[in-house]
Amino acid sequence: MIRKIVCGVTVYATSAAEAMTDYIQMDFDGLQETVARLIGGAEIEICVSQFQNDFAHFQSKDDVLTLLIHLGYLTYDAVTRTVHIPNEEVRDVFRHFLSHDQVGKHWGKLLNRSRKLLADTFQGNEEAVAAALEEIREENYAPQFYNNEQALRAIIKYAYISAFGQYVKVEEMPSGKGIADVAFIPTPLSGLPAIVVEMKWNKTAGGAIRQIKDRKYTSVLKPFAGNILLAGITYDEKKGKHSCRIEKA
Repeated sequence: MIRKIVCGVTVYATSAAEAMTDYIQMDFDGLQETVARLIGGAEIEICVSQFQNDFAHFQSKDDVLTLLIHLGYLTYDAVTRTVHIPNEEVRDVFRHFLSHDQVGKHWGKLLNRSRKLLADTFQGNEEAVAAALEEIREENYAPQFYNNEQALRAIIKYAYISAFGQYVKVEEMPSGKGIADVAFIPTPLSGLPAIVVEMKWNKTAGGAIRQIKDRKYTSVLKPFAGNILLAGITYDEKKGKHSCRIEKA
């Protein structure tokens, strides 16, 4: 067993860890897309019962994810039967795995699209933001499973994956007279705007913006006064479309 430091985290380069890295790099069973969703904060449902403790040969993506649980890279919730990345340090390790030169196209595509989405948000390009969310929704959810605000929240976390490293993401941020759905707080000296996101299901994006203002969700962000963006993001179930409203606070 060889001890390594990856992104400040101690990991052990066993044959299991090396095999896991290989499977991620060759996108075994769509694994890169799943890892990208985990980095974005998603909780992924898996079946752990088929894992045979064979650390070199895997039959499915769930086998690899189960190995990641055993190695301490993922946390398993036995009630929901889901896995998630336990902390930011481990999240950085996964980013390191996906940054390898041999990593396939899925991660690169997601990252480039996310960077454009963030730039469109800065520029107030509402139609482009809504279109990007719709594209990600089509790729990740069948219509019958995209059916509540939690699904919309998962898409937004996944879509803004490039914000990690530039922002601290705070979900359910207490502020003013309520709780903001998601806030992206920029790192010190970055000069980037803070972003407050309010999500609505079958309601208007303008109504989401009004809620941010009426409930004073930006109160806790006083250090960023004059450099705050408000984003109302909604999904209309009947029309099958996202909409977005972006304003400066």
